[in-house]
Amino acid sequence: MTDPDRSAASSPPRMARGSAPWLVPACVVAGAAVLAAPGSRTRTALAVPAVGLAAGMAWFFRDPDRGPASGRLISAADGVVQSIDAQPDGRTRVAVFMNPLNVHVNRAPAAGVVTRVEHRPGGFRPAFDKDSERNERVIWTFETEIGEITVVQIAGAMVRRIVPYFAEGQKVEQGERIGLIRFGSRVDVYLPAGIAPAVEVGQKVRAGETRLDRD
Repeated sequence: MTDPDRSAASSPPRMARGSAPWLVPACVVAGAAVLAAPGSRTRTALAVPAVGLAAGMAWFFRDPDRGPASGRLISAADGVVQSIDAQPDGRTRVAVFMNPLNVHVNRAPAAGVVTRVEHRPGGFRPAFDKDSERNERVIWTFETEIGEITVVQIAGAMVRRIVPYFAEGQKVEQGERIGLIRFGSRVDVYLPAGIAPAVEVGQKVRAGETRLDRD
């Protein structure tokens, strides 16, 4: 009988949807460099950074399974809670900063229906900079059992693409993958009015696992 845990551990790691334009060229260059390396110190020296770049891309675009999660709302992103801000309309914004070492696949904080996916063009300031409020972004609106929830994927200094996985009108489960941000960036989750955050500034969170709301 096959051990499911052992099978999962031995299976190839999942790569994020939307990673191919970056990952495939890096792997092709690395493979070519390794094949050309034997017999030449120069080619061997050049192969080292090529392999390193491919390995770094594979690490960045990894997409591990997550869960099960508990709670009405869970984190949409891996990273560190950068700020928690009360909004004029009674909602609370929880901003999570993702560095290049974090998983960059984002997940739905609650089950519901995607009622709006809005792309707003903008700049590419560092995600921790106050001017990042004018950065390029994708704004998600979900209708859920606890009310309307907004998730904002914000591009960072190195980002040039946000890849949504869902369209308006589609249903999504809690913790389901909703999109990818390429390279360091930020994700904001707006908690509905009356729901207090269970996290604090500086806390590390994991997409699909860390609970955001307090009982």
